[in-house]
Amino acid sequence: MSAAATAPKRLQNVFVVARKPGELHAFYENALGLPLKFRDQDRWIQYGIGNTNVALASPEEGAPATSGLVMVFEVEDFAGARERIAAAGGEVLGVRDMGSHGAVLSLRDPEGNVVQLFKRA
Repeated sequence: MSAAATAPKRLQNVFVVARKPGELHAFYENALGLPLKFRDQDRWIQYGIGNTNVALASPEEGAPATSGLVMVFEVEDFAGARERIAAAGGEVLGVRDMGSHGAVLSLRDPEGNVVQLFKRA
């Protein structure tokens, strides 16, 4: 299957790996007015921004990223993704099954940035 046939449908999410997401939440909610969409205690705090999501993630929830921003692209499936990523100089870090929510394939680009592909269940 070609890369064009499995291209991302949309930017699903961008998240910041934060040391203290619960404390940082006050900044994003009060200073920037981001509307809360979903909260899993202080592990994952997600805001709805137009047709995409922005979230604060605890280091445990944000793994394999330890800091910085992570782009998450929604895809139909992961068919051929491992091969295309490796052929282009990237590295697949693993797949996390989130049950009825879907699954995430984590990867590093050639410069070491973490990117994720999200597939709905």
